[in-house]
Amino acid sequence: MTIIANGAAGRPEISAPGENRLLAALSPADRALLDPAMERVSVVVGDTLLSVGEPIEHVYFLEGGIAAVLEVIDGERQHAVGLLGADGYVGWPILLGDDRSPHDVVLRAEPGTALRISAARLLAATEQSDTLRAAMLRFIQVFLIQMGRTVVSALSHPVERRLARWILLYHDRVSGDEISMTHEEFRLMLAVRRSSITDALHKLEETRAIRSIRGRVIVRDRDKLLEMAAMTYGPPEEAYQRLVVTPTS
Repeated sequence: MTIIANGAAGRPEISAPGENRLLAALSPADRALLDPAMERVSVVVGDTLLSVGEPIEHVYFLEGGIAAVLEVIDGERQHAVGLLGADGYVGWPILLGDDRSPHDVVLRAEPGTALRISAARLLAATEQSDTLRAAMLRFIQVFLIQMGRTVVSALSHPVERRLARWILLYHDRVSGDEISMTHEEFRLMLAVRRSSITDALHKLEETRAIRSIRGRVIVRDRDKLLEMAAMTYGPPEEAYQRLVVTPTS
């Protein structure tokens, strides 16, 4: 991680290029509480932002890239339970009173930058502003909705529907229609055999929703992906619009 000097149809706008959408939605007064304490850092694919059981020393507001939130089983097996990018922040458990991470959080798909603030400085800022604290908590609510949808989808839906949902979540948060998605990525998301992943990719390709090339997925028809994902996608995205982009208070 490197410190840098400060200085398709139907696709939701997560943020302007190089901008964290959650920060952009804050009032000038709340943003002023954070800005002096933040530094911009570069993040590359594979960077671990948080490790399970370790203290949360910094909070990251991503401006690019995707953070995969990974459940760790038996100290080694990892399964993706959610994604976030420039729509939110990494380190939200500290707002719930926990100073240790319950998950590994690892950067995926593409490099980016993040605004980093110490956990102590963020907590101090939220103590000064009820509206800032409320904004931080509203994002947690959105993310919990996304995690719940992940659980229900894993229990109830075929692999190709789950895969369509994950591709949409990535597509929402990357800079273009081409997504770096390796078999390791699919394993984290789907927890199925390699042959099942291959079959699901073929089914999505047959609909011309995507094109799969070694290590990459190209989104060709987002509407078809939405049709395939059905009810597995939508509620968290609607909640984000309601609670973060256009909150009532």
